[in-house]
This record gives sequence, C-alpha cells and structure tokens, in this order.
Amino acid sequence: MPVTYVLVHGAWHSGQSWARVVPRLGASGRPVFTPTLTGYGETRHLLSPDTGLSTHTADIVRLLVEEDLRDVVLVGHSYAGMVISAVANEVPERIARLVYLDAMVPVHGESALDAMPVVRGMIGDDWRMPPPPPPFGLFGITDPGDIAWLGTMVSDQSTRCLEEPVAMDNPALDAIPRTHIHCTVKPEDIEFRPVPAVQPNGEPADVRELATGHDCMITMPAELAGMLLDIGDLAASRLSSAVGAGR
Repeated sequence: MPVTYVLVHGAWHSGQSWARVVPRLGASGRPVFTPTLTGYGETRHLLSPDTGLSTHTADIVRLLVEEDLRDVVLVGHSYAGMVISAVANEVPERIARLVYLDAMVPVHGESALDAMPVVRGMIGDDWRMPPPPPPFGLFGITDPGDIAWLGTMVSDQSTRCLEEPVAMDNPALDAIPRTHIHCTVKPEDIEFRPVPAVQPNGEPADVRELATGHDCMITMPAELAGMLLDIGDLAASRLSSAVGAGR
C-alpha cells in the first residue's frame, strides 16, 4: 500500500526546513508535503495574537481534506508534536502513523507549556515570541553555512501556540501506531518525556535515535530520510496486512 508523507515543522521554522529531506523521500515515489503553518515563514504576515495550536491544527486538517490525503505518515518536529496529535484526533481515519521527531508528546488537555515546562522561561510580556538567542536558538546547528540558512527561515511566533491545550479525546486516536525519533545532542536543560514501553494501541514502543542536534532535518537529512523511508515501509506493510484482513 502506498503512503504519503506530511512533514510539519516546529516553532519559529517553516516548511523550507525540510528542503534537504524532501528529494530523498520523493525518490521513493511517495508523495511528500511540507506545509508552512500560519504565521511562519512566507506566511509570517498573518501572525497575530490569535494564532495558536487550533490555527495550525486547522492548517494541516485542511491540507489533508483538500488534497484528499489518506494513509499519511504524519511527522511533527518539536512543537509540531502538539499539532500532529490534534490533527490525528480530528481525522484519525487519514493517518497511518504518527512520527514524533524530537517532539513534544502531550496528553489530552495539555498545552505545550505542560508538555515541556522549560519553554515557560521563553515567554515574555509581549504576545510575540522571537526565536530564542544562541546557543539554544541555533537548534543544535553548528555549521556556519547552515546557521546562515536557518536565519533565512525563522520568524516570530505567538505565545498562544504554547498556551492553547490540545484535544486528544477521540478513542480512534489510540489505534494509530507511533514512532518517536530522538536527537541525542541537546542542551542539558532540554529534555523530552520518556516514551512509555507500550504504545496506546498496545504495541511495543518504537523509539529511534539520531546522533545530532534538534534540527536534524538540516544537520542529518540523509540519515533522517532513511529513517523515515523505513518508517514508511513499516506503515505500508501494516496497511497491506489490514487490507488483507478485511480492513
């Protein structure tokens, strides 16, 4: 069964951040979509105090519906772990697998501030949140050329993105298999939640690692693409088995 990749960028970034990964995934013949969420990158002029998690959830749901995308491997980087969780809650029938890429992994009713409390220190008095300063603001990137490229894509975000709670109360959400990819090079004070040994659907946890910093799509695109291709094969195999069993 064919699958489609939808790659969702994290806070401050844009769909451009996947540019080095897309050709490698596209070579497999599988469709790849890299939307830019409202208020970031080329849509930064649309940023407002009301731009939040619900805005970004609607962005991705709209893409899936308008393009009629099904059997989707939905990848969320960093803050987008919140987004893909909310999207899967709304349209679980379109999602083949969720991939949390060094991402926030919430439970129902949590905000990004709950899922990763360290980001509370990044909120100031204004509703606009500029990208954090170095070294954290370089997201694990050290190459000067890569740092310059990163600077062309990052932009402010709204505090509402971090404050708005996620809905994850659809029972069908639990049936969707998950993969967690962790980047192992990170600041000491940045830590994501441990992944439970058993997924919500009862299967063993699928946890993978990349020995690089947070923006692995920039620093290790070939390795990340290879991992996503393997995950896509896993999702396709599962879909074929489900069809054979009379899905």
